[in-house]
Amino acid sequence: MQTSALPDLAHTAAKPVHWLATAAAMAAVVALAGLLQPDAATATASASEHGGTAQHGGAPAATAPDPAGVAYPFDCGAAGRTVADSAPGDLDGDGGPETVAVVRCAAGSGTPPSGIYVVTQRSGAAPRVVATLVDPAQKLAVTDFTVRDGRVSATLLGYSSADVPRCCPDERESASWEWKGNAFVKSAGPAGDTARSV
Repeated sequence: MQTSALPDLAHTAAKPVHWLATAAAMAAVVALAGLLQPDAATATASASEHGGTAQHGGAPAATAPDPAGVAYPFDCGAAGRTVADSAPGDLDGDGGPETVAVVRCAAGSGTPPSGIYVVTQRSGAAPRVVATLVDPAQKLAVTDFTVRDGRVSATLLGYSSADVPRCCPDERESASWEWKGNAFVKSAGPAGDTARSV
């Protein structure tokens, strides 16, 4: 009988120890590859890469500001404030995202009035409120809140009189706001209604 001129192939008669050693070697290679990753690429480009310019002075932050630690322009006393909802979006077209926050007093019951605020943050600065779309003094509750394609939309629930229980708003309005020129313009409600900037 003639023997093959080719060397014996190890895997043709492999034992379980061989496969365990192979699996351990592969795990080591994968772990080493994970440690040697290049720096993470950023998902957003700066405004200058898009040809945009900041409209509020300074460079916009690369990520939307966190609405949690912002000083909102209303007082809730000892109850404190809570951010009920928030969403990011580039509302003024400057290439940097703003955050729109629905904020209300942290009441234990009932339907506390809400405010809708636009929060921005410039590089190296703390986030701050730059516009009030709905003031809590209007005594409105906010539902169906969205930010999409530079437009803020919400359903506003209110009361026709002081006799209506605060749990049960009896008025409803669909509203939306867009940045036009140098102010947020409300597209529902009285004509020419603009948001108060701070």
